[in-house]
Amino acid sequence: MTQPISYLQHWDRTEPFDPPEVLHELTRTRPLTRMEYPDGHIGWLATSHDLAREVLSSQAFSHRFHTTHAPVTKKGEIFPSVPIVPGGFIHMDPPDHTRYRNLLSSEFGTRAMEAFAPRITELAAEQLAELRQKGSPVDLLPHYIRPLSLHVLCDVLGVPFVGSSILAALTDGANDDDTSLEDERAAGTQAFLYLLDLVRTARITPGENIIGRLAAVQDLTDREITNMLLIVFAAGFASCEGALASSLLALLHHQDQLDAVRAAAETGGTKGVEGAVEELLRYTTVNQFQIFRTALADVELGGELIREGDTVTVALPAANRDPAKFACPDRLDVSQDASGHLAFGYGVHACVGQRLGRMVLAEALSTLLRGLPGLALDVPLEKVPVRLRTPVLGLLRLPVRY
Repeated sequence: MTQPISYLQHWDRTEPFDPPEVLHELTRTRPLTRMEYPDGHIGWLATSHDLAREVLSSQAFSHRFHTTHAPVTKKGEIFPSVPIVPGGFIHMDPPDHTRYRNLLSSEFGTRAMEAFAPRITELAAEQLAELRQKGSPVDLLPHYIRPLSLHVLCDVLGVPFVGSSILAALTDGANDDDTSLEDERAAGTQAFLYLLDLVRTARITPGENIIGRLAAVQDLTDREITNMLLIVFAAGFASCEGALASSLLALLHHQDQLDAVRAAAETGGTKGVEGAVEELLRYTTVNQFQIFRTALADVELGGELIREGDTVTVALPAANRDPAKFACPDRLDVSQDASGHLAFGYGVHACVGQRLGRMVLAEALSTLLRGLPGLALDVPLEKVPVRLRTPVLGLLRLPVRY
């Protein structure tokens, strides 16, 4: 049997755009391989597009967090076994997961998002106006990417923007190795208590937003609603900010693609860049390392026998670079068909807010590229600080001139 690779090889990203080279090789030669996890467990790593879809859609694999083996460490320590909390649907299997997911699906469905679209347009325009007041050069992260991502999520959920920093601290702590576990837990507690207070207020005076509508569901406890909101905000904010920042960095590094997206925005507005958004989502794939499932029984996968209790990690960045699926897998080409990418996951646990994510990316890119002629990096690419080994790929700064 082939010697298992170490989780460190899967985790050792060194480039802002490309996954570790070992994943490219495995996708082509050994798309399902044994991998040693941080706790010593010998599980599996799936890197091809087909295998990723199979694992993520199969009921033979569980998403329950407390029975699995994490493929990375947390602040240098083995991931703690965390019990499933009421409302913590992201780490549940059906039918428990389905109950909570159904309550959120309509909130992020096509009709609801179409109604919310004008607000995204308004927020992007407001943020661009504030950005222009800063002049050139400017850091896009604190002056456009982050506040726009926060404003959108706060508005759609029903969170006052003044409280956004409390919730952002939770996500920042999870994506920053310099934040201790104690400080991360403290930020989580503060965010939970802040949202819990909003939920209790909404029980008395429900607003026309997600918090208000969930508070009107009598068989949900305050704790369940609060944990649902925490998951939606934490996952949504990290992914939205990371995808927008990484997409802009990719475009700024590929001038021909930047020009193509700007031309599409100028002729077709937000609608004109929707195809480019799919390619940027595929190319950047910011949700990197913490996509894994545990076999509920012995099951065959990719010609191998996966034993009950084995954990299979799905490398989404590798699956989205699979040459068997995409014509130009390792090149950013906004003209190619990127449909079928797995940037939002797949199956019953695919991102519930993916319509919102696509809309924010399209509007944010269209507004910025139309509004800032001559947009370019203000420092060499290697001087842009990138969070390479965090659960969600992201940037610390994005200095530009225009």
